[in-house]
Amino acid sequence: MQFSPATEPVRYSFLGPRGTFCFAALQQVASEDTATFVPAVDVPSALRMVRAGQTDAAVVPIENSVEGGVNATLDSLTSGSPLEIRGEMLVPIAFSLAVRPGTRAADIRRVATHPHAWAQCRTWIAEHLTDAVHVPATSTAAAARELAENPDADFDAAICAVPTTGVYGLASLSDEIADNRNAVTRFIKVSKPGEIPPATGSDKTTLMVRLASEKPGALLEMLQQFAAVGVNLSRIESRPAGDQLGRYAFSLDAEGHIHDERVQAALVGLHRICPEVTFLGSYARADGHATRLHAGTSDEDFGAARTWVASLLSRVTR
Repeated sequence: MQFSPATEPVRYSFLGPRGTFCFAALQQVASEDTATFVPAVDVPSALRMVRAGQTDAAVVPIENSVEGGVNATLDSLTSGSPLEIRGEMLVPIAFSLAVRPGTRAADIRRVATHPHAWAQCRTWIAEHLTDAVHVPATSTAAAARELAENPDADFDAAICAVPTTGVYGLASLSDEIADNRNAVTRFIKVSKPGEIPPATGSDKTTLMVRLASEKPGALLEMLQQFAAVGVNLSRIESRPAGDQLGRYAFSLDAEGHIHDERVQAALVGLHRICPEVTFLGSYARADGHATRLHAGTSDEDFGAARTWVASLLSRVTR
């Protein structure tokens, strides 16, 4: 990872302000005692700071277990100079309905929060705040801070992380408003390309792959490059290519590390058949689950196969 000189604190941009789930993820990898935390108004801004050299790395959300991929992150990772993922963090999600002290549920007509948070609480809201409408905010903590600091805020409550309620001096009408109590958001640490973290045996490789647009079976052919060498995909999502209606790229996570022979073989296959393949990093999985190898897909198996082919080639007349 390309960081500032060792005498200077590492600078991390993140989806702010303080109190977001992103802030909690950042605290898993850095401390304000030894690093500088720089809040950004949104995910693209956090990544732009890295590209511009204003920060050394960014921590941003990429996937939620309820709502799926975070489109702002998936798109921003590849819409500019190269960036790569250096690690991932998992944060359990619990929401609070934060209000100014003295506010009752009957007083609430407008609730501010990030759209992903609203989507994860919509059933609870429909049952308990029948007439409430959503006011979009750049983050859950931004909504809470605005409610606390701006008497003229055009909303009556905010949905935010449970600890954030106290950070901004608000009261909580409930700390159990999430529709799914087991929700988890996955965050990634991103920097400019540099040295790739070593393989651990519990890794992911993230790619953005663009398919040939007019080739029947292009998606199947792309997936076959992974299946043929025993590489499992833990996530695959389509994103509009942006240049023409009906053209798509696929953001995906492959189980394994670019150091692994089977992953290298998959990348070679993709490079042959796809017009564009963007490598977005190989890094350790946050859950620590070891990658399961199927018969014939270990590095030793690939090595033995190459040795066998070399023995045949040695008999070719030159």
